[in-house]
Amino acid sequence: MIGYNELYEILRKEKYSEPLQPLPKKFIQEFKEYLDENRETGSSKKDLFADSIAKSKKQLENAVSIFRELMLKRKRKLLNLVFVATETGIMKRDYENMLPVEKEVFDSMVKIFEKGDKEVSKILNNTDEKKQEENKMIIFKEDIDQFIDHNGNAIGPFKSSSLANLNAEVAKILVSGGKASFVDGD
Repeated sequence: MIGYNELYEILRKEKYSEPLQPLPKKFIQEFKEYLDENRETGSSKKDLFADSIAKSKKQLENAVSIFRELMLKRKRKLLNLVFVATETGIMKRDYENMLPVEKEVFDSMVKIFEKGDKEVSKILNNTDEKKQEENKMIIFKEDIDQFIDHNGNAIGPFKSSSLANLNAEVAKILVSGGKASFVDGD
């Protein structure tokens, strides 16, 4: 089981070092046992040792504060590691020093950040995809006279075997009519 002095020393190391510090694998469980034992001790002693009860109670409150501060420091370091992992693709730095629950949170956050990056990329590239989908490259199978598209623009004339990058709807009409075929095999 972990003690107050050990908990304080763990916080001190975490505070003054950049990488995540190794903790016992069952650190949280050990801290819970410490809390349970000290709560029982404080409640079992009545007014017989009022000073020692007050001191134990204060130490218990301090231990909870130390634990919270420790977890906050580790969360900040985890967020920084998530940022580094998503920007560089390197995910194993300090991974071995994470508690199991921290590893789970880290992995989830990396996935969420990567999903966000993909969404941003998708939005940025979507304009290009729409432009590409607006026009289709076709090759004509026969000569075509000039015609008017859906917007009232004159298009053509085209010779057999010539390439044209036309509006997707117009290209589909020409392909379905057997007058052209898609270059990219659509």
